[in-house]
Amino acid sequence: MTIRTALRQGQQLLDDAKIAVPNLTAEVLLMHAISHERTVDRAWLHAHANDELREMWWIHYGRYLHERIQGKPTQYITGTQEFYGREFRVTPDVLIPRPETEHLVEAAKARIRHGERVIDIGTGSGAIAVTLALETGARAFANDVSAAAMAVARENALRLDAAVTFALGDLCEALAADSFDVIVSNPPYVPASDKANVQREVREFEPPVALFGGEDGLDIYRRLIPQAAHALRSGGWLMMEIGFAEWDAVRAMLAGWRAVEMLPDLAGIPRVAIAQKE
Repeated sequence: MTIRTALRQGQQLLDDAKIAVPNLTAEVLLMHAISHERTVDRAWLHAHANDELREMWWIHYGRYLHERIQGKPTQYITGTQEFYGREFRVTPDVLIPRPETEHLVEAAKARIRHGERVIDIGTGSGAIAVTLALETGARAFANDVSAAAMAVARENALRLDAAVTFALGDLCEALAADSFDVIVSNPPYVPASDKANVQREVREFEPPVALFGGEDGLDIYRRLIPQAAHALRSGGWLMMEIGFAEWDAVRAMLAGWRAVEMLPDLAGIPRVAIAQKE
């Protein structure tokens, strides 16, 4: 079997299973299968389309196709996801970083000054903390309630040579008063009541603790906002990703803060809540 034939067969299997972008997915999975022996990219794949598929490549490729058809996200199969131009390692212990979260990074970059103390609450893969450390020169910190997620975040910081200090912790509970200039967070905000409507790939494979924020999706905000007010210095910034239709509720929780605003994503959906401590 040639590489071209393997791609066609994989694309057809994925298409029949109603997997999105089957052509690209087949290419990514085949490249990952071959990468156990050599580094390849899409250009190499198509330049060698008539080459015979080695037995070990076929074994890996078949397994990856089966996993994807069963609903496992491609990122968990390959173990990687790009975020803000960098490749991050991801496992089922962490949420897969989304492009929408780059809006949170942009908002934070606009307000962080070099050398300020910044903490990413609920860091997961470490994508936000690592990116801010590398992009802003801030003194970056990050925490998470999950030790398994923390291990992934530490690995990403080490591999990308980002100076980030990590610690296990539940939101801002362990932070000293007036100790940070900026707090950022992409908390779990999917309402538990909407679980049945969440995509299968997300619902069945991504960590629930990083997805669901109580019955209405707002439980973490109710705890995080007052804790952040304690941990931030006067004039410090709190920036949080928010879920669809949650802006009004989150804005009400920010009563008493100043410079409260919302940034939408490219689709015009409320995405980032920003507020400054008095």
